[in-house]
Amino acid sequence: METRWIEEAQQGDTEAFGRLVAHFRGMAFAVAYDRLRDTHLAEDAVQEAFLEAYTHIGRLEQPAAFPGWFKTIVVRQCQRVLRRKRYASLPLEEAAHLTDGSQTVAELAEQKEGARIIQQSVAELSDRLRVPLQLFYFYGYSLPEISAYLDIPQSALKKRLFDARRKLRGALPVIDLASVFNSLYEGGRNMLHIVNGDSVGNMLKQGIVQGDVLVWREVYSAGPNFVNPAGEQERAFRAKILEQSMGIPSAEYMAGCAEQEKRLQDYSRYEEVVLWFEHDLFDQSMLAYLLHWFKGKSLGRTRLSLLCIGEFPGIELFHGLGQLTPEQLSTLNGTWRSIGPKELELGSELWQAYAASSPEPMADLLELRKEELQASALPFAYAAFQAHLSRLPSVKNGLGIVEQTTLLKMRCGADTPMKLFRQVTDELHVLGMGDLEYWLYLRGMVQGANPLIQIAGAEAADNWDFRQVPDFLNRKVTATTLGEQVLDGIEDRVAAQGLDVWYGGLHLHGHSVPWRWDSLAQRPVCM
Repeated sequence: METRWIEEAQQGDTEAFGRLVAHFRGMAFAVAYDRLRDTHLAEDAVQEAFLEAYTHIGRLEQPAAFPGWFKTIVVRQCQRVLRRKRYASLPLEEAAHLTDGSQTVAELAEQKEGARIIQQSVAELSDRLRVPLQLFYFYGYSLPEISAYLDIPQSALKKRLFDARRKLRGALPVIDLASVFNSLYEGGRNMLHIVNGDSVGNMLKQGIVQGDVLVWREVYSAGPNFVNPAGEQERAFRAKILEQSMGIPSAEYMAGCAEQEKRLQDYSRYEEVVLWFEHDLFDQSMLAYLLHWFKGKSLGRTRLSLLCIGEFPGIELFHGLGQLTPEQLSTLNGTWRSIGPKELELGSELWQAYAASSPEPMADLLELRKEELQASALPFAYAAFQAHLSRLPSVKNGLGIVEQTTLLKMRCGADTPMKLFRQVTDELHVLGMGDLEYWLYLRGMVQGANPLIQIAGAEAADNWDFRQVPDFLNRKVTATTLGEQVLDGIEDRVAAQGLDVWYGGLHLHGHSVPWRWDSLAQRPVCM
């Protein structure tokens, strides 16, 4: 497989070279870090090495020699970095800023000392023992992969690992070295992967990536949002609204938020935090919040990386990472990119605009920073947050983009909640709506004395929960006369039915609202 990729890359196939980058990035980083002892410098060296390899890959006569050839390039780049850089030690007062407040400087120093002893013991091994041991135990690479990369027969590699373990046992007061490594490095590279769904999180935990996985369970695309949603009053209010509108139990929601935020506060013990997110509003709002959160922290030596995609080869309509098989998901391992102050600043601006009580800050931000956003590491943010604004009631008939699309699909023959859910979410995949979020829109269309639609048998459902209705997904859905008139622009949905809905930090309620969406100008307007 690797040989074919190399041959295709030599013919100018950039996608094939991208697969080589994904496959060899981790091993290249391990070798670079072993020489530079600095994650950022190692990342830079690896990037330069890949650029050099891409430029000169046509000169490689034997594709099978690529691993050793590329390793030589990595080492040469490290030597260049070492000639340019001198290292400074980390002052104690700076170490104090690496804590999140839950550790004292003394506790941090004790933790660092334990890690230092192990690191020093490993560092004192010879090159021939140290690098194979780090690749196998710290980074989780297999013996065949290490053998190919270092150009060492597997039999010799096993002997070197045995010799390294024997030497360390004489230097460290432990019996089970593997458990020590797993404890220190979280089962591989000291990494935290933050993802948005349990299905993806569970797949990643099956060995696709090294390190810990944190599933961020939120739905910022619904309910009230605040610049600081972790505030006690803000969280309680949001929990109350989500329970009323979507049926998410308030106590369960608040406990889940507290737990995930507690885990996030431990970011400083990781070498790298990788954010796995998709192109839609559901994910982009989540990503914006996390970037805003990290912007307010002293990252110290923790590196932030981002994997953000909107398509995948062979999948015609890409909704998200949850569509991928474990094999497909594994091809993304290592393809993330480092992010820094620029991305944190953009993410923070997006989140603050999203959480504002007016849509104007978001509209202005998207207009002024469109090209910058599309050329940045956040290329999907513009389309996602523009779609967010289009959810506002239209100047023409008071329908937001979701309600408008729903009535149009009904006019074209979709007549059950299941058909509507599939067709509307396919067309508006940029919103990334799940079933509970879409039912929230249906509920808004069915409620009150002047409904836009009717769902057979759902009249008796308590408040919001259509799931109480037997076989709800296959119930008959019909548009009312008012619904047809609103769709045709004869009546106005807001004036006739009224609203009570949150869009980010904007709350629209009543039969007269201050903000509408102008689809021609592609901007919200104040009425």
